[in-house]
Amino acid sequence: MRLAAPDRRKRILDAAMKLFSEQGFDGTSTRQIAEAAEINEALIFRHFKTKEDLYWSVLEDRIERRGRNRRIRQALESGGGTRDVLVSIAEALLDRTADDAAVTRLLFYSALRNPELSDRFFQTYAHQKFELLAEFIERKIFDGELRAVEPMVAARSFMGMIIYHYLVQELFGGGRLKSLEPRELAEEVVDLFLGGTVAVKARAGSNGRTGHRRKLVALSK
Repeated sequence: MRLAAPDRRKRILDAAMKLFSEQGFDGTSTRQIAEAAEINEALIFRHFKTKEDLYWSVLEDRIERRGRNRRIRQALESGGGTRDVLVSIAEALLDRTADDAAVTRLLFYSALRNPELSDRFFQTYAHQKFELLAEFIERKIFDGELRAVEPMVAARSFMGMIIYHYLVQELFGGGRLKSLEPRELAEEVVDLFLGGTVAVKARAGSNGRTGHRRKLVALSK
């Protein structure tokens, strides 16, 4: 049966996702993708100019389908309290599916075998999230809600806690262990970040905004 173009494109993306995540970008040929999708190899190039275009289409399809960037941006622009915003971000990132685990493996293959692809992914999808989160933290420092820290270091530390958790689950077998629901886990991570291990939360009896501003200016020099 002849497939309509959108259905054929989806079949190619699904096959490519599976193979890229199992074998990496360099280890997967378009012939293998065509065989897995049960189509002629030439049809791949009717939809995608190159294998790299197909790779990026796979990433875009999965990332847009989950809507995480939109959810994170909405949280940061909501005007909510520090804890609520960070919990919303953490929950969006910790609400994982089998597709997410496949994307994680795909990105690790790219980082290890093709640094150009991993750098492009970081600049396209990760850098902006770090920047937006750092700006949010900086505003909270000026408001006196958080003690003076380097905002980008804090942003990367917070995201690192989240990323490490799902890497353990998706790459290193931690998923076999009993886990909290995404919302509960997000709240645990945020509470540790704000009041525990990272000690970002403003201390009682601090000098207020003026002291925070001075520290921030010093950090920026």
